[in-house]
Amino acid sequence: MKKLLFTTLLAASCVAVSAQQIEYDFNPHWYIQAQGGAQYTLGEVKFGDLISPTAQLAFGYQFTPVIGLRLGANAWQSKGGSIVNNVTYNWKWNYVAPALDLTVNLSNWWGGFKPTRTVSFGIFAGLGANIGFNNDEAANVNVAMRVNNPTLPATDQYLTKLWDGTSVLFLGHFGGNIDFRLSDRVNLGIELQAATLPDRYNSKEAKNTDWYFNAMLGLKINLGKTYSTRTIVAPAVVPTSAPETKVVEKVVEKVVEKQVIEPLRMDVFFTINSTKITQSEMQKVRQIADYMKKYPASTVQITGYADKGTGNATINRNLSEKRAAVVADALKNQYGIAASRISTDFKGDTVQPFEENVLNRVSICIAEVK
Repeated sequence: MKKLLFTTLLAASCVAVSAQQIEYDFNPHWYIQAQGGAQYTLGEVKFGDLISPTAQLAFGYQFTPVIGLRLGANAWQSKGGSIVNNVTYNWKWNYVAPALDLTVNLSNWWGGFKPTRTVSFGIFAGLGANIGFNNDEAANVNVAMRVNNPTLPATDQYLTKLWDGTSVLFLGHFGGNIDFRLSDRVNLGIELQAATLPDRYNSKEAKNTDWYFNAMLGLKINLGKTYSTRTIVAPAVVPTSAPETKVVEKVVEKVVEKQVIEPLRMDVFFTINSTKITQSEMQKVRQIADYMKKYPASTVQITGYADKGTGNATINRNLSEKRAAVVADALKNQYGIAASRISTDFKGDTVQPFEENVLNRVSICIAEVK
């Protein structure tokens, strides 16, 4: 009767715990972007004399959580300046600069796809053209320079790259952005951009490329759903420990009882990109501790894993190592299991113990008496 009662209580305490997770699936989508800010055109006069307004309108398509393409047009005004005989000359002109950019979402690259992330970082680079017009002020400044400095060599002091009408120049640009999530559809973004052009953009000859830099603030509006959700239910994990089985042997009319102790396996699951043990999974850690306290000769092997569908090899290796360590720490610090009875290992994403991707965010723990 004692054995029967013990078996019943043990079975009742080992109720399987199901882990539910919300999984996000990325949806390719279009977006529009409108930004405004300030431009600094690189030059030799005071910094404030070369600041002008700028704006940008763009349409983009996000192919994956990391990679996208953007077609945009940056436009408004640039400024130039020159100092001749301690006299400062300034001029401005208008431009429009269409460009095609490759965009990279660094946050999704390094941290996995998470559409509810509050702040995300990205970079971009692209090629395009700069179409300049309304350069009349530069022509007037060139005349003033010649009148005020008739004895100075024209090749050294005047606007020797002066252009009239429309100037079309090749443009390359690159930069970075920080996006703040306001809703599923709307992001508030800050963008910093550097553009390089041939040595005639500002009508001066410097024997090197010309540059301008844009700092802009704006809104990005996603068109359509950017993600969908599904609930993943991990399979119930039932401890493989069994009540003691006793083998009875007759030796010279003496009954000898031998214990066959089955090992205990527990799979402790984690959420995406996490090394924190949830309350439901902590119950499994407690069952491991109970087993080890019951059998003082037992030890436990803890192996951490990460799913191959998110992150990269470096991130997943670190995740799996921390997932194994956090279970070991809980056994030691919360349940008083000696460190000498615990061993850990980690596999990153090189081994996937389960067919379903989300189940590989796990620490597999096997406790046994050897």
